[in-house]
Amino acid sequence: MKIHLHDMVFYGYHGVHPEERKLGQRFIVNLTFQTKDSRDQKIKHLEDTVDYTKVYDIIKHILEERNFHLLEVCANTLLDSIMAEFPEIIHIKVKIKKPSVPINGSLSSVEVEMDRDRE
Repeated sequence: MKIHLHDMVFYGYHGVHPEERKLGQRFIVNLTFQTKDSRDQKIKHLEDTVDYTKVYDIIKHILEERNFHLLEVCANTLLDSIMAEFPEIIHIKVKIKKPSVPINGSLSSVEVEMDRDRE
């Protein structure tokens, strides 16, 4: 089974430049995680699956309460934290989009994408 959390918007203070860490900006997160297909038919109650509201809370806490210079570090932190909390997740992918990029040029956004498999 795959569960997708689309277009979660958070306000955070991440970036290499001091102005980004002082003023903050929006970040858009998309996350997909997968559990073993063999578990699907056994799902009858919330306890039988991954509670995506708890996954959302982890993402929100990391994006809004912590500061990162690099989106790559933020993405790794999200993946590590969610995988540690939910052992039933076998694969996870995160995309973090930064719509306001301090580049002298025309660019709508920058996005970092990472995924992880349980080994």
